Amino acid sequence: MTEDDLNTPNDQTASSGEELREHEVRTALLGLLAEVGAVTATEAASRLGYSSGLCSFHLRQLARHGYIEEAPHSGGRARPWRLKQHTPAAGGPTEEQFGDLARGLEDESWQRWLTQRDEAPSEWRHDEAFSAVAYLTPEEMSRVADVIRRALLPYQDREQRPLARPDGARPVALITRLFPLLPHAADGADQD
Repeated sequence: MTEDDLNTPNDQTASSGEELREHEVRTALLGLLAEVGAVTATEAASRLGYSSGLCSFHLRQLARHGYIEEAPHSGGRARPWRLKQHTPAAGGPTEEQFGDLARGLEDESWQRWLTQRDEAPSEWRHDEAFSAVAYLTPEEMSRVADVIRRALLPYQDREQRPLARPDGARPVALITRLFPLLPHAADGADQD
């Protein structure tokens, strides 16, 4: 029996195959990881106001269920964690569950922005939200997604390399969802 076995709550065992239940601390940890990239339990505790032991426990639970992984580090006792790096070809249920969780965190972050925007520094009190509908083939939709990904490439190393961030840079949610609009049941025959 390991320390993890002793510390696993009764409603969730490591070998049960059950989904990881939503929990306030785990949700806060996932949000923090999405914001800053990688943290240790001690750093998370400092930022979130929980004990480092509690953060360490929930980080291990998130790792056990495939949501996060250890981040590369130079040894020592510090154990940084990051969101699990998924490959686009994986396509398994873990990726689907992670996608649902990520979309939930995105929606929660958006709602928090809307309610707390007036508390942000004046230069940050605006957003660049927009939406559009375009008639595309599946191949064109993939090409549009690739163009967006390429446009973001120059900024992606800043997540793992804080020194690459210019003064005044803050984490900004960049959310793109490309999906076909399905016809309403009554309109189904007219949309093909």
